[in-house]
Amino acid sequence: MGEAFTLLGFGPEGWGHALLTAGLTTLAVSACAFACGLVLGTLCAWAKIAGPAALRRAADIYGVVLRGIPDLLVIYLFYFGGRQIVTAIANQFGHTGPVEISGFVAGSLAIGLISGAAQAEVLRGAFHAIPSGTLEAARVTGMRRWTMFRRIIAPQALRTALPGLGNQWQSVIKESALVSVTGLVETLRAVSVAANSTELPFLFFLAGGAIYLAITTVSGLVFRIAEWRAMRGQPAMRVGG
Repeated sequence: MGEAFTLLGFGPEGWGHALLTAGLTTLAVSACAFACGLVLGTLCAWAKIAGPAALRRAADIYGVVLRGIPDLLVIYLFYFGGRQIVTAIANQFGHTGPVEISGFVAGSLAIGLISGAAQAEVLRGAFHAIPSGTLEAARVTGMRRWTMFRRIIAPQALRTALPGLGNQWQSVIKESALVSVTGLVETLRAVSVAANSTELPFLFFLAGGAIYLAITTVSGLVFRIAEWRAMRGQPAMRVGG
């Protein structure tokens, strides 16, 4: 037990600093990926709701493709395929040799692309949950589209979408472990290196699980608080007659 505390501590023989840094990297990758997915999801939801036929079709194809391709393959395509594409473009401008792509950037974009397909459905469902009479009343009063979006659509849709977005955030955190294949030292990569170095895989993989559990538990609490604050002043739903 004493050896375990030493190895997980912040002393000269401990891996505490490395695991803490890796945990923060996991948070950073997840936050960037979630933000990217939220932007893509918002655009796709708009395309499905009010976009022209071509954009609606493109948004549908995007969702089908991203739900059908394994997440790990998407990361490989971004990291290795993206590096080849960037290198080919750079060579056209006189650059010689391969161009490296950051594992952080490739992983964040790939997971964001994956999350965006799911977030689009969450946001689209939240929009359709807005009472049609509310939107009709806004149009009758002559409210402009941007004003209606800012004052009515965004607040009400976000309130409804918060639980679904919270679930997507939890999924993004778990999917961030896949970014380790790019060499980025996030939580899974760090505990793998520590386990191989110390030959104590159970200890460090258990520590990695504890790090992920701590992140998901705290963020789940944050989303529940946000949901509670968003629902304050709203009428309680009645069940039955």
